[in-house]
Amino acid sequence: MALLNVGAEDQKGHEEIRSAAKLIRETDVDINFQGFVEGDDIAKGTVDVVVTDGFTGNIALKTGEGTARLVGQLLREALTSGPLAQLGALIAYPALRKLRTRMDPGTFNGALFLGLNGLVVKSHGSANGRGYAAAIGVAEKLARSHYRDEVVSNIQRLSQANASAAAAASAAAGDAK
Repeated sequence: MALLNVGAEDQKGHEEIRSAAKLIRETDVDINFQGFVEGDDIAKGTVDVVVTDGFTGNIALKTGEGTARLVGQLLREALTSGPLAQLGALIAYPALRKLRTRMDPGTFNGALFLGLNGLVVKSHGSANGRGYAAAIGVAEKLARSHYRDEVVSNIQRLSQANASAAAAASAAAGDAK
């Protein structure tokens, strides 16, 4: 798991994200925390889970989808540009079909909302039936898992650590007077 940021270095990003990373590192949470990742790490698969706020996450998601559509359109244009290209496309068709399936946003649909007292999986607004079914599959898998217990436990640890850090800072400020 990593936090989406403008750079992988600890000093990069706004104060809230640096504080979140520091808190996660300093707290005994059961998370394989890798630190920060950048936008290009999402497609690379650098980590299994990328955490971000909804605004930034939506931008990242839509940028990736738009790029995939653009690449698909450019590839289609190139493969239909002439008789030789069309022959190449015909030969490459099985591989291109696999690529299309792999790049289809409906294949991997369903984002988990955390911080709620229940299971909420959001499907993409433009999802087709296959994408909607994928989101239901994500919800089913999560419903059968113990993820909520782990999330609650880790959030409690983070909250306690944050409260302890705030108390220590307040005490230090009081001692300085």
